[in-house]
Amino acid sequence: MIEIISHGESETRALAEKIAEAVVPGTVVNLIGDLGAGKTFFTAALTRALGADDTVTSPTFGLMNIYHGRLPIYHFDLYRLERESELEDFGFYEYVEDEDAISLIEWADKFPDALPDDYIEIRIDRLPGEDEAVLNSRRIRISPAEGSRRAAAQLKEWEGKC
Repeated sequence: MIEIISHGESETRALAEKIAEAVVPGTVVNLIGDLGAGKTFFTAALTRALGADDTVTSPTFGLMNIYHGRLPIYHFDLYRLERESELEDFGFYEYVEDEDAISLIEWADKFPDALPDDYIEIRIDRLPGEDEAVLNSRRIRISPAEGSRRAAAQLKEWEGKC
């Protein structure tokens, strides 16, 4: 596991840029955190670092956005879904199994049984406190799916960059 304390957006952006250097096609990243924790900001920074020129927004109402950088990027937001069966309605499973793309899934913890076996989880949490420095700080924990050799190997690559 990698654990980093980011003291602001520039440090979070720098982390995303380092991960972009090491990410490989077929990677699935689950983004976990409360509302406003920074999941979409991290996604935007990673997408930009992967070469996409698009403005990244949360696909809360559309459920998914596709961006084109050095590889296709599928960005999902599962926040508004109520049932796992709704994932089939927009081809979720086909997209996350695309070995030529990267999938970024916000609110992946809503449907843990629907996730592929190989994924990397990025959990973003606000730090407790009320002063301005703490309000902009985040604890970012990056870990592989339990039992996934592929994700564990990818994370070792990321450790060398982070």
